[in-house]
Amino acid sequence: MGHEYCGVVEEVGSAVKAVKPGQFVIGSFCISDNTCPNCEAGYQSGCQNLEFMSRAQAPVLRVPFADGTLVATPELPSDDIIPSLLTISDVLGTGWFAADAANVKPGSTVVVVGDGAVGLLGVLSEKLMGAERIIAMSRNEKRQHLAKEFGATDIVTERGNDGAARVKDLTRGIGADSVLECVGTEESMMQAIQSTRPGGSIGYVGVPHGLKLDMWPVFFHLVRLHGGPAPVRRFLPDLIKLVWDRKIEPGKVFDLVLPLELVAEGYRAMDERRAIKALLRH
Repeated sequence: MGHEYCGVVEEVGSAVKAVKPGQFVIGSFCISDNTCPNCEAGYQSGCQNLEFMSRAQAPVLRVPFADGTLVATPELPSDDIIPSLLTISDVLGTGWFAADAANVKPGSTVVVVGDGAVGLLGVLSEKLMGAERIIAMSRNEKRQHLAKEFGATDIVTERGNDGAARVKDLTRGIGADSVLECVGTEESMMQAIQSTRPGGSIGYVGVPHGLKLDMWPVFFHLVRLHGGPAPVRRFLPDLIKLVWDRKIEPGKVFDLVLPLELVAEGYRAMDERRAIKALLRH
């Protein structure tokens, strides 16, 4: 979609004060002024001047509201951590928000529905937040391995009602305290709801497609639902520090690196599940 980006600032407008030419910056896929009431409440993805970045697959990029959208690294990064810094712009920031929205707490039991880059980095986020048991739902051996490397303690291969039933088996019939929904289909949402214990929370960040939620069964599950486009700007400083200090390596989700002109091949590889996430370099 062209909404993940990081790089070196070439020029700034006359009103920009927070970033300077020559700095390496990371920006959210949601462009925000970071001063409106919604931004001040930590929901920059609901900014009153919101725009969605969709043109970042290019040699150069103009970022509106630079002061409210971009955050600079302490200095120019080494090449080896640039992939991890890039994840903060969307997939790590979104996985982190999913865990935050699902109210993940130390010692909790959590589930991740979805084994794409967001779901896998949701696993990493839950681990950092102190979850004790992390159940990742995946049928792909390569993604299962990375989920375990990021902190998953259990892998569930079943889907839908069978997947939810397996979660109940693993939790003595109770369900999970927190569930991350990182797909966006009706089946994945119902799987998340059915996997959550009464009083538990679901953080949903999967972009909805073909989803028509029947609220009747939801009503009786007694779960909390919170999600939407991730307010990545809220988390940028903390996530940059985690990567900069080499506490985490989320860039492992990039298993295909291509030149910018081969962007279409990157999309094909992800669509055919030959790649978890493609990284484009200019």
